[in-house]
Amino acid sequence: MRHSVEPIADIIDELQPNPSHLVGPINAFTEFAVQDIARSIPDRFEKQVAKYRQRVAIKTPDIQLDYHSLNQAANRLARAIVTQHGTKSEPVALLLDNGPGMITAILGTLKAGKMFVALDLTFPKRRLAYMLSDAQAGLIVTSSEHLSLAREIAQMGCEFINVDKMPSGLSAENLNLPILPGVGAYIVYTSGSTGQPKGIVHSHRNLLHNIMNYTNAFHISPDDRLTLLHSSSYSSALVDIFCALLNGAALFPWDVRHQGLVGLADWLVEQAITVFNWAPTPFRYFVETASDVASRLSLRLLVLGSEPVTKRDFELYRKHFPENCLFVNRLGTSESNNFCLYFADRQTVLEGHVVLAGYAVPGKKVLLLDNQGQEVGFDQIGQIAIQSSYLALGYWRKPELTEAVFLPDPDGGNERIYLTGDLGRMRCDGCLEHLGRKDFQVKIRGYRIETAEIETAIAALESVRDVVVVARDRLGEQRLVAYLVLTGHAPLSGDKLKRLLGETLPDYMVPDTYVTLDELPMTATGKTDRKALPDPDWNTFGTKKHYAPPGNSTEAALAEIWSGLFGGRQIGIHDDFFELGGYSLLAASLFAQIHERFGQRLPLATLLKAPTIAQLTKILTEDDWSPSWSSLVPIQPNGSKPPLFFVHAHGGN
Repeated sequence: MRHSVEPIADIIDELQPNPSHLVGPINAFTEFAVQDIARSIPDRFEKQVAKYRQRVAIKTPDIQLDYHSLNQAANRLARAIVTQHGTKSEPVALLLDNGPGMITAILGTLKAGKMFVALDLTFPKRRLAYMLSDAQAGLIVTSSEHLSLAREIAQMGCEFINVDKMPSGLSAENLNLPILPGVGAYIVYTSGSTGQPKGIVHSHRNLLHNIMNYTNAFHISPDDRLTLLHSSSYSSALVDIFCALLNGAALFPWDVRHQGLVGLADWLVEQAITVFNWAPTPFRYFVETASDVASRLSLRLLVLGSEPVTKRDFELYRKHFPENCLFVNRLGTSESNNFCLYFADRQTVLEGHVVLAGYAVPGKKVLLLDNQGQEVGFDQIGQIAIQSSYLALGYWRKPELTEAVFLPDPDGGNERIYLTGDLGRMRCDGCLEHLGRKDFQVKIRGYRIETAEIETAIAALESVRDVVVVARDRLGEQRLVAYLVLTGHAPLSGDKLKRLLGETLPDYMVPDTYVTLDELPMTATGKTDRKALPDPDWNTFGTKKHYAPPGNSTEAALAEIWSGLFGGRQIGIHDDFFELGGYSLLAASLFAQIHERFGQRLPLATLLKAPTIAQLTKILTEDDWSPSWSSLVPIQPNGSKPPLFFVHAHGGN
C-alpha cells in the first residue's frame, strides 16, 4: 500500500500554530525533555524518588505510600522476580487488585527487566486463562487472596510469587539493571476481530514518549493529584499511573466497581484532585451524582477519551465544573497511544454535536487515507492513520496481523504507519474531526451508512443521554436499531423520535425501532459493549395507536398481507405503513401481493395518499375506482409557492 504524505502533512506543518495558542494550562511545571525518553521507565521513576522521597505517591482510603516506600517495595519484588526467573526480557502476569499492590508489581516487573501483563480480576476465568496462555507467561505475581485463582488459570509449569509471602532479607536497594529503551515494557490485551483478545507490545521508549507528550501538554507537576479510575490492564490506566509517578505527582485510585459512584464527588473534593481522567459514558452517570460540588472542586483539568466525546459532555462540564477547569478531549488507540488533543474552556464555542479530536501531538503525524491508501484532501473523509517512530512494537505472536495494520515508512525511514480503522476529516488548520469506526459502517437496502452519524443526530435530542445504533437482522434483512438511555426529564416515543430524526436524516438512516435501556452495557474499559446489547422486540415496531381490528374481508386480507411483511406482528387498520418501518422495496412486495390477491394493479404512489389498511380498502372497494397511472401525483396540492416536481424512474413508479 502506497500513499502520499506530502499534500496534507506538509501543509499542516506550515498552517498549524501550536495548539496552545487556543486554550491550554498555564500553571508552572518542569518540562519532560525529549532526551529523557532514551532511557528506561525505572530510571525515570527512580529520579523522581530521589527528588520527592517523602511525598505521597499513591493514596487510597486504606493505604498511603510515599515515593521512598513505593520504590523499596518495588525493588524487593524485582529481586524476587530476578531470583526465580533471571533478567531475560519475558512476560510476567500480574493478578492483583487494582490499586497500590498492582502498581507496585508493575514497577517491580519493569525493574527486573521484564514485560508486565496486568490481568483484570473481573474477567471470566476462560478469558484470563487464554491471555496467560497466549502471553506464554511463565510467572504470575499474585496475592494470598487470589492465589487459588492464579493456580486455576495457570498453564503447566507456571511459577508463582505471592506478594504477601515473599522471602525475608530481600534488598530494597535499586537494582540498576541495564534496560534498553527499545525493549518491551508491557503487553496490553484488547478485543480481537477473531473473538479472542490480542496482545499489543509497547517499549519503554514508547511509553515514555507518550508520558512526555501528556506531561508537557497538561503541565503535570509534583503538585498535581491524579485520579486512577481505569483498570490497570488497559492503556488508559497507564497514562494516569505514569503521568503521576514519573513526575513526582500523587495518584489516587478509586475502584468504581467496588466503591460505586456515590461518594466519588466528595472524595474528589476531600483529596483536592487536580486532574480527572475518565471515559465519557461513566462520566455522564457520575455527573448525575455530583451536581452540587462544582464550587468545592480543585480540578484544573477534566480529561475525557476512549470513546466519542459529545457536545453534551462539554455542556455538563460547563454546568458542573469550576471556572478555572479546562476541558480536554484525547484521542488515541492502544496501538499508537495518544495522537490528538483538544483543549477547551468555558468560553469555547463548539460546532456540531461531537467535540473535535484536536491537533496532533509531537512525534505523531496524522494521515487520512482512502481505500487505495492515498492521502485525501482537507475536509474529505478518510481512514485515520498514524505515522510515527513511537508506535507499538506489534501484536504479540501475531506477525501476520502486525504486518496488516503496521505499514513500513513509504520513504524508507524509521517511522511506521498504523491504520487505526477509524474515520476522520481534517480541517485546514490541522484540527481533526473523529467520525467513528470504519467497521461500524453498515449497508441498509443498498445504502452505505456510518452509524456514528445517526448516533450524533439522536444524541443531539434533548431527552437522550446515551445512544448506540447497530444493524440487526430481521427476516433476512438488515434493520437499524437505536438503543437509548433517556434523561428522564421528558418522555420520548418512537413516533416522536422518527419524526424528529426525519427532519435531519434521510429516511433510510432513521432507525426502524428504538430500545430504551436504564444504561448501556459497558466493557471493562468503559466503552459501549455492542455485543451485549439485547435483541429488539420486533413486535414493538411502529406506532402505539389503539389497535383497530379488520371490519370486513378486504381489510382482513390486507391485514394478513401486512402482518407477513412486518414479521408476523398484529397490524391494525389505522397503522401507518411508513411509521411501521415500511419503505419502497417493502411497498413493492405489498402491491405485488395485492395484485395476486385482488387482481388489481396499484401504482406505488398510492401509498402516499393511502398509507393505512383502512384507506387502501376504501380505494380497492370504491365502485368508480380505477387505477391512475398518471405520472403527476400531487403530494401537497394546496400550497401557494412555486411548484416543485420530482421526476419518476424509468418504470413510472
